[in-house]
Amino acid sequence: MKDEFQKKYVEEANELVNSLEKALLSFEDNPDDFDMINEIFRVMHSLKGGGAMFGFNNVSDFTHNLETIYDKIRKQELKHTQELFDITLLSIDHLRNLLDLKNQSLPEVLRNNEELTIKIKRFIIEPELTNKNSDNNKFDSKTKIYHILFKPMSDIFNNGSNPIYTVDEIFSLGETIIFTNIEKIPTITQYNVDTCYIHWDIFLSTKFTLEEINDIFIFIEDNCKITVSKITDKNIIKNKKFVEHINSKYKTDKKFDINEIILFSENLQEVYPKKNNKLLEKIHTISKESIISSIRVSAEKVDQLMNLVSELVITQASLSLFVENKNSEQQQLTQITENIENITRQLRDTAFSISLVPIDAMLTRFHRLVRDLSNVFNKKIDFVTKGAETELDKTLIQGLSEPLLHIIRNSIDHGIESTEERLKMGKPKKGKITLKAFYSGPNVCIEIKDDGKGISIKKIKEKAIKGGFITNETELSDKDILDLVYEPGFSTAKNVTDISGRGVGMDIVRKRISEIRGEIEIETYENIGTTILIKLPLTLSIIDGLLIKIEDTFFVIPLSVVDKIYAIEHEKIVNSYNNIIILDKEQIPFYYLKEEFAMDKKLVDIEQLVVVRYEDKKIGMVVDNIVGEIQAVLKPLGKMYKNHEILSGATILGDGTVALVLDTNKIINDCSYKSRNK
Repeated sequence: MKDEFQKKYVEEANELVNSLEKALLSFEDNPDDFDMINEIFRVMHSLKGGGAMFGFNNVSDFTHNLETIYDKIRKQELKHTQELFDITLLSIDHLRNLLDLKNQSLPEVLRNNEELTIKIKRFIIEPELTNKNSDNNKFDSKTKIYHILFKPMSDIFNNGSNPIYTVDEIFSLGETIIFTNIEKIPTITQYNVDTCYIHWDIFLSTKFTLEEINDIFIFIEDNCKITVSKITDKNIIKNKKFVEHINSKYKTDKKFDINEIILFSENLQEVYPKKNNKLLEKIHTISKESIISSIRVSAEKVDQLMNLVSELVITQASLSLFVENKNSEQQQLTQITENIENITRQLRDTAFSISLVPIDAMLTRFHRLVRDLSNVFNKKIDFVTKGAETELDKTLIQGLSEPLLHIIRNSIDHGIESTEERLKMGKPKKGKITLKAFYSGPNVCIEIKDDGKGISIKKIKEKAIKGGFITNETELSDKDILDLVYEPGFSTAKNVTDISGRGVGMDIVRKRISEIRGEIEIETYENIGTTILIKLPLTLSIIDGLLIKIEDTFFVIPLSVVDKIYAIEHEKIVNSYNNIIILDKEQIPFYYLKEEFAMDKKLVDIEQLVVVRYEDKKIGMVVDNIVGEIQAVLKPLGKMYKNHEILSGATILGDGTVALVLDTNKIINDCSYKSRNK
């Protein structure tokens, strides 16, 4: 019973953490919104209270300090700063680990808990210092490299100071390379636990000023020797030559000649900075966070579902009685069958609506992603969402997170220009990424649009020729050239970064979207921006389909793509020119599925031509017979058939026969490719 209560608390607590993250991101955009501060405090208070009640004391203790800070902020006793905001967001990530029973006891989680608690308590104990360190002028415009010699006196422990905490604060300022000098540590027989024997040489890459670095030592400056020296204005902390040089010097001398290192650094080149490890981990695991283990359902939907189930039971009992009565009339059976079919359809629709969740459920993490990556690339970007109330099957949302993640980070890394570039081009200082969701017939469409530099068709073609994807003689339309970005290993990025540019992106995006029966389209204009449109079915589990038959095999075509059906004489199909037939004064290209599937060509006098929609065109598919409309419950085909992309699954008919569900878009693409390469 205790486990059940804890499981329920974890579900509710994760919802609270998501609400907290959303409220914080909203507060960052509207720092004068006093109601939002109250909301942040309320969520923290709920997390603390629930944690203590259900045995998550680590969550309760950790949240208590955050709650204290935000209580001071809402009482206007403490100023909210960017530093505090960043630490609070890191705390949200940490709370998710504390709520994970598998992760909460890991050494790195416990260590992170201690480090964050120390930083948070600084805002309670030393508000004047933290506010001072978080002024709008806390950053220089450019990253610099400093050398810090931090040499605590041997008796530093006597006044309660711990130099390890100071080293940890230095880590929080930026990227570091640290050398720990342990030469003075005596043998075990002479060792005194109250004496500090070690000191540190630290190379720090940061945007903080020299004054702010020195402020870290303000309470221990009388108990240690501190020297902070600027090495260079260039960010060379990841330059291989620089790292090898200082390692070699320390290995030889156990100390550094600062003037010599400054001279050595003059001719070194800046290296694209390595991204924050915690941020990269967040990006890497974002799709895992999107897993929806439970959903909340309105009482109205549950009542409706129960009523339908009750009706189904009654109707089923009626059918059983009818079977026992041999003298019943056929009309009565038809009526009962129609009732069951009607109730089943309503039951399906109601159950389907319960499985739908608004896409807003995954948008907060993308707001966070844009915010974090904008800071990494030093770009100013607004992330705008529209249609967040649009509902989608929870399974689709889980499969959609990874593709959307890659598209958004591509827009930030390669699409949106730097502030300087945008101003030169006459664009607004801030870039803009818009995610819009809307219904379109039987589909849900998600549009990701940026106002960046766009994708150069010319550059794609040049890269494709250079990479051997096409030759100079290959004639392709702009759309076909743009489709080359989906080829495995194709990338237009000049530099490989931790975020993107390795050529393992858009092909995976298309593959993931195809796995959930979706389609992706790209529209781009140089120096104006890029729009990526993703079309998805409302659900993966049940579709309305058209049951067809070719030879002795049943297939299902989704009704959502069917336009019209024509009965055509076999002779007209055979004698058509270039597989084009005129129907209703319109030329319709078609594919003869019996031939495309390499099936036996038994003569059928009258064949059926199913016209389906493909992009903005109409394409025909010739089959033997139309059986009728069905509700198809989709089942996966299994690993052996995973490479048959023209099949999106299978369904079981009433008599136990298996019917294969066709993906008409994949069939048309496959047939077109074969035609071009004959």
